[in-house]
Amino acid sequence: RPKTPANAARATASPAPAHASFPIIGIGASAGGLEALEQFLGHVPAGSGLAFVIVQHLDPTHKGIMPELLQRGTDMKVLQVKDRTKVQPDCVYVIPPNKDMSILHGVLHLLEPAAPRGLRLPIDFFLRSLAQDQQERSIGVILSGMGSDGTLGLRAIKEKAGVVLVQEPATAKFDGMPRSAIDAGLADIVARVDELPAKIMAYLQRTPLIPRTELALGDKSQSALEKAVILLRAHTGHDFSLYKRNTLYRRIERRMGIHQIDKMAGYVRYLQENSQELDLLFKELLIGVTNFFRDPAAWEQLRNEAIPAL
Repeated sequence: RPKTPANAARATASPAPAHASFPIIGIGASAGGLEALEQFLGHVPAGSGLAFVIVQHLDPTHKGIMPELLQRGTDMKVLQVKDRTKVQPDCVYVIPPNKDMSILHGVLHLLEPAAPRGLRLPIDFFLRSLAQDQQERSIGVILSGMGSDGTLGLRAIKEKAGVVLVQEPATAKFDGMPRSAIDAGLADIVARVDELPAKIMAYLQRTPLIPRTELALGDKSQSALEKAVILLRAHTGHDFSLYKRNTLYRRIERRMGIHQIDKMAGYVRYLQENSQELDLLFKELLIGVTNFFRDPAAWEQLRNEAIPAL
């Protein structure tokens, strides 16, 4: 065919890369994190096919010895990240000191920190990029640490319909980071650190790794979906019947995966028996979609400044 400008553009444009064929789990830890990370990695089953990317608050003046320390407790290969490291399954990647880290098409990139030390939030920085890169396949884990780094990154993962796991605060040496994530309503699974790997494996076995583009629901599933909408309306006063069916089903399917429920009808029964799950599903359906309309400060400004000026 003749090379028209349109054809030439098509010839040079590369297709969007597919997601990695294996799950990439982002782990954030801070104070007390070494002990938690050792416990976590020690309970990852051999040959899991998972990749783990660890972002920890490290002293920027110290040589990174974290990989050597973590290697003692796991058969997976533990590596300190170099710029443009391609993530591989059954490997653990550790951020080097004094760097920010991002991920693009399954490749880790190191950046010079923009914020001064003390104001940096490297866990948020990485988890946000993981959410953008892996979309609904993104998995975020928060372990022991002080402060709230990681909470904004987890919100980005939830907005993409990924899954969030948090160390049980009572078992964390420092509970600030786990508690911040839980208080923000972002934790799908809260458990002891030694239980988290098994929870991830169970979730992945239940959740289809390749997203389906079309959903052909049978009559029973369609009926169960409608019943879920009825229960939500009765509990919250909000009607989701005109919501995009694919979005609604995917969010419900994700909740089913977290609870290890196989059938939609079983999940409807679970909703009937657990009002707390109705609240969680409601938040899940709204997250990232209507944020502005639930922002009291924006409405206050509209009422007090914009409308009087008009």
